[in-house]
Amino acid sequence: MSLFIAFQHLVPQHLLSRGIGRLAASQNTFIKNTFIKNFAAQYDINMAEALEENPLAYKSFNDFFTRALKPNARPIDNHPKAIISPADGAISQIGAISADKIFQAKGHDYSVVTLLGGDEQRAAPFIGGQFATVYLSPKDYHRVHMPFSGKLTQTIYLAGDLFSVNTTTAENVPNLFARNERLVCLFDTEIGRMAVVLVGAMIVAGIATAWSGKIDPKGEKIITINYHNKPVVLNKGDQLGRFYLGSTAIVLFEKDVMQWQANLTATDNVKMGKAIGTII
Repeated sequence: MSLFIAFQHLVPQHLLSRGIGRLAASQNTFIKNTFIKNFAAQYDINMAEALEENPLAYKSFNDFFTRALKPNARPIDNHPKAIISPADGAISQIGAISADKIFQAKGHDYSVVTLLGGDEQRAAPFIGGQFATVYLSPKDYHRVHMPFSGKLTQTIYLAGDLFSVNTTTAENVPNLFARNERLVCLFDTEIGRMAVVLVGAMIVAGIATAWSGKIDPKGEKIITINYHNKPVVLNKGDQLGRFYLGSTAIVLFEKDVMQWQANLTATDNVKMGKAIGTII
């Protein structure tokens, strides 16, 4: 086991993440400006595409990190059959779900049932379907958008670990995405069920949705909310949520309803709004 992986097993993941979260939310001018200036320089952030181009104008590091982009900075592919990338990032893995198993990395896969919270009925539509895993690095735009239009039916918050979700960790930590903290969002679409799973990670200070704001579990391990009587309809390209520091978004579709673009492979960079798949 590498020192990097061993460190993640030993460090108090949640305590560290909460501490970083408090600093990231601070509106103290010295703290937030120091964080923002160092971060922007280290990752060469392109502020020209941000709605607010001055990085020090943001009230906190969190506001800077989850910054909005200028209109049309990410054009949406509006072809009715196009399925778009939900975020800026890199394809971690993409392809078919083998029965109940999603490919994580060489030698590792994980269960759809476990990813979605342990309910076999909830997972059933996605057995044998399609998945795409998009990793958002620190330099990326950190809002997650709808890959396809749909009506929200249920969200499930699942407490869990906070391992890093980069390539090294994916190759060395079994069941990574199905053991980390995550928010499962389930939608009804014209082609069947769609799931978008926002996966937390080391020092991720929180996950927020466009319809209810930042998730506050208050010590709860599982929080299930049904939206059948509270209609939330989101069109392709609409904002779904955001990460307070980087992580991963996983998209699931049913079997035989769509296909990914043939030229997409692991490590390929993608931009939110660009087509990555199409309806069959």
